[in-house]
Amino acid sequence: MIRQNNTNSKKAIFSSNKKWEELIADKDFVNVFVSDVLETYIQKQRWYGGKSSKLKYIELSEYFRIQKEDQVYFGLILEVNFVEAFYHHYFLPIAFVSDKNATKESRILPIELKNKEGFIIDAMHLESFRKVVYQRISSALSVDKTPVQYHKTEGFEFPKYESSKFIGVEQSNTSVIYNDTFIIKFFRRIYANKNPDYEMSRFLSDKKDFKNTPPYLGSINIIDSENTNITIALMQKLVTNQGDAWAYCLKELHNIYKSINNKNIDFKDLPDVEIFKRKKISELPNQILDWVGLNLFNKVQLLAQRTAEMHIALGSEFEETAFTPTHFNGDYTVWLKNRLTYQFENRLNLTENNLHKLEGYSLELAKEFLESKNEIRKRIVSFDWTKLKGERIRIHGDYHLGQILVQEDDFCILDFEGEPESTIRDRKVKQPPLKDVAGLFRSFHYAIYSTIFNNHEQYKKNKQELFNYGELLYKYMVSVFLETYRSTTQDANLSIGYTNERVYLLKYCLLEKAIYELGYELNSRPKWTVIPLKGISNILNI
Repeated sequence: MIRQNNTNSKKAIFSSNKKWEELIADKDFVNVFVSDVLETYIQKQRWYGGKSSKLKYIELSEYFRIQKEDQVYFGLILEVNFVEAFYHHYFLPIAFVSDKNATKESRILPIELKNKEGFIIDAMHLESFRKVVYQRISSALSVDKTPVQYHKTEGFEFPKYESSKFIGVEQSNTSVIYNDTFIIKFFRRIYANKNPDYEMSRFLSDKKDFKNTPPYLGSINIIDSENTNITIALMQKLVTNQGDAWAYCLKELHNIYKSINNKNIDFKDLPDVEIFKRKKISELPNQILDWVGLNLFNKVQLLAQRTAEMHIALGSEFEETAFTPTHFNGDYTVWLKNRLTYQFENRLNLTENNLHKLEGYSLELAKEFLESKNEIRKRIVSFDWTKLKGERIRIHGDYHLGQILVQEDDFCILDFEGEPESTIRDRKVKQPPLKDVAGLFRSFHYAIYSTIFNNHEQYKKNKQELFNYGELLYKYMVSVFLETYRSTTQDANLSIGYTNERVYLLKYCLLEKAIYELGYELNSRPKWTVIPLKGISNILNI
């Protein structure tokens, strides 16, 4: 069976007379494998989301078999419990291979089975596993009497399997490209429910024929022991692109900042614009166009149109209750206030405990944030649903430039999983579509400040002067976006409220987004806290 040294060391020697396909049913093996091996292994993986918490223990919650002839793979559902009294679930497919077939990055455990030496590995790295997955989805065939369910979009015929390429570069998921044509995303952190990315992608491309998201092609779900439907993977068409909108925007902004010196642009000569004041590109002042040019504004305008069209598709359903538009009410208000109050108090404590890491303008803004805590609390709890006439719909939920691909003269929107910090239930709550708009505006703000931080020595201005140019540019980008977004949604009768309501919701959602961002920056990049802190300051001073 399993030989373990007397000190219960994690260097236990594993060997067994069992066959690979019998091993996972051996409780003694599983207990040692999970506690002595997987606890160490998963904490080193990029997709592990508990790095800021203290792991308590791991249990094998469920497992299922994927088999084709003599090829046997196991899908493990691991429950990771934390000292802070919460837990995550993760999906890990495993296989047993000989030494020569085990790449270094795939290895989990060296083991000897039936006199065969080899490794238990992450099966994602194994082409034979990836091929079985492709073939099962392409035939939409559930076999082996397992709880695994495969689905493919109606009417689509997959070509024969040719090749697969493991990517594995994402933070929370793992992707595989098939035949250089399709991409499957395996969800590593999973939830006892259908994944929002699966729901939204299938709804938009399958039911609403929304052209600016990767077409849904198939998926893998499992039915667990409690009869809960859990999404394991999502397959889509691989769309050609020139990178994401974040990288595109940084390049454009860098050129715009360089032109300050090249064109001798004096800040005092640039006309101001009221924040949220809608403007067509044809209405922009000549001084602004001379400095910025048309390219960025044209892209912002197109992005506004595609965002509006996404929301129009999401708000046009009247049969499937998960996507039916609904009005604001008291239950939503209680949920929103409780959620944001908790988040705000967390950020408040973080800021107080990390003031020593801040300096200069960041420190100045942090002190302003702390001094404004009562005003912020008041804004959070003053949300009054009775004055809102617009509708709530399912939204993207984590909408920013990094979730948008640039395709020649168009955009493709992807990754509908929602805010990483939110529960699966919260991600599916219907929200004002302007929350997505606010997320994109915060991304504009980030792109401007990121450009300054990364290149300020090239611009021959001090940082505060560069911030001033950036804040002005941000307001014009917002103005152009809102003009197109409002007109497009209005033409389609998507109810987002009248002008005062839209401005109120934008301010509320921008405050919420900036508070959310503050936690990440304080924990990861204290020098960048100036960005969310400036965003909060802007809202408080409108």
